[in-house]
Amino acid sequence: MLELLPPLFGTRAPVLPIHATGRGALEATLANLFSPGDEIAVCCNGRFGGLWARIAESLGLVVHRIAIDWEHDVDPHEVDRTLSEHPGVRAVAFPHSDTSTGVANDVRAVALVARAHNVLVLVDGVSSIGGMPFAFDEWEVDVAVTASQKCLMSSPGLSFAVVSERARAASRAARLPHGYWDFEDIKREVTKPKPETPGTPPVHLVLQVVEALRMIHAEALDAVYARHDTMARLVRAGAASLGLTLQCPELQHRSTTLTGISLPHELPPDRVRQGLKARGVLTAAGLEHYRETAFRIGHMGDIRPDDVTATLDALGAVLQDLRADSTFAARAGSR
Repeated sequence: MLELLPPLFGTRAPVLPIHATGRGALEATLANLFSPGDEIAVCCNGRFGGLWARIAESLGLVVHRIAIDWEHDVDPHEVDRTLSEHPGVRAVAFPHSDTSTGVANDVRAVALVARAHNVLVLVDGVSSIGGMPFAFDEWEVDVAVTASQKCLMSSPGLSFAVVSERARAASRAARLPHGYWDFEDIKREVTKPKPETPGTPPVHLVLQVVEALRMIHAEALDAVYARHDTMARLVRAGAASLGLTLQCPELQHRSTTLTGISLPHELPPDRVRQGLKARGVLTAAGLEHYRETAFRIGHMGDIRPDDVTATLDALGAVLQDLRADSTFAARAGSR
């Protein structure tokens, strides 16, 4: 597992397994690097950026929320302004792909700004790494995390982090408690001639991830990324052909692992999703303020273009059924 993971992160550094879900890895990152009262800027253009901000506040960090508009990408110029206005900020944290909106934030551009201000770059890659290109070393990221259940095609419960030398240096002065997931302890154990973890590893998850990584490398990373891009384009084109629009139409860069789709007022997302489920297709509800107007199609991991085509065919049938339904007709007429 440790040998097969680094290429997905785009790094030569060791990958640290963390006995927790992706959310645990986000908290572990903060606990390892900071002390109470430290300042951090968190980009919150989606639910999971907001989650990282709340975790930071729960640990006693001072959080500057930026990029709070879910309809837009993180703007590197806004990051630059924030870091100029708050010279005490020690890091910028943000998601690469946020599944609440389908955005793909520009890691390279944000990292360039952060480097100019000499602050750390922390990236949530839970729904991107393994499905989208990521270049930890080239982009000079300081911590990137992912988890077993998304592009790694395994059960939830195991996550992974890569930590730069800059971040390791910062961790030496950190005073937040992190006994369970101490990055230095994990690194020491996994770099032994016979790698281990500090505690009992979730062996069944390790075996699942190993098999998933073998599948990824057998397909080849470039082919995996191309497949995800193809599936994303199929979903967007298919939605348009059915008269639907994307959930966040103003996004400049979109994730290739998930797409949010808006529905007309008269089409309840729950009924659309129920119709799809009846046809053997599981989709995700819209999150927070999109719950009543949108739903989400995931196309990551072992999903294939044929699966996407089948999903779009099922969606077309569901829409046709709903439009023929008298309740739908009444809703449309009263709009």
